[in-house]
Amino acid sequence: MRTMPRLAIIALACTGLASTLTLAGCGGDAPKPARIIETPQEAVSRSGDVTVRANVVRTDLLNEAMARGYGIARDEGTALLLVSVRRGPDGQDVAVPAKIEASVTDLQGRRSTVALRELRTDVPGATPPQTLIDYIGTTEIHAPDTLRFDLRVEREDGARSTMQFTREFVAD
Repeated sequence: MRTMPRLAIIALACTGLASTLTLAGCGGDAPKPARIIETPQEAVSRSGDVTVRANVVRTDLLNEAMARGYGIARDEGTALLLVSVRRGPDGQDVAVPAKIEASVTDLQGRRSTVALRELRTDVPGATPPQTLIDYIGTTEIHAPDTLRFDLRVEREDGARSTMQFTREFVAD
């Protein structure tokens, strides 16, 4: 799912306000304003048969079991960055070990490093046995804000790639 640019959100808000005023002026019940719901959004980069996927989500939106499994606290001021590197076609891909460096920059130009740690998970019932490798880290967020994530990925075979994407966080 794509994030709407701020101008589009403002345009939608103005349209909604105009509709509300029109309906209220006609004696109808004014509709309740729409609320933007944050959902995980995946960034994907492909190089040959290798796919790098990255997701960012506020940690308070994770369920308790998932947060516990990642070893992180649920907090509206913290975002989880989850990165995976896989080789092969979707559905038949296997984990690829990598070294990943991540940084995040806010709209004020403040840049910080996101420390990532490796998380290995055995796939239950997989034949042959398979272990997934993901890289996770957290960063502070101060909504509303737009954050730019920069990733540098070095696979175990020495191949390197980069990925850049942005995510918007809205205030509740």
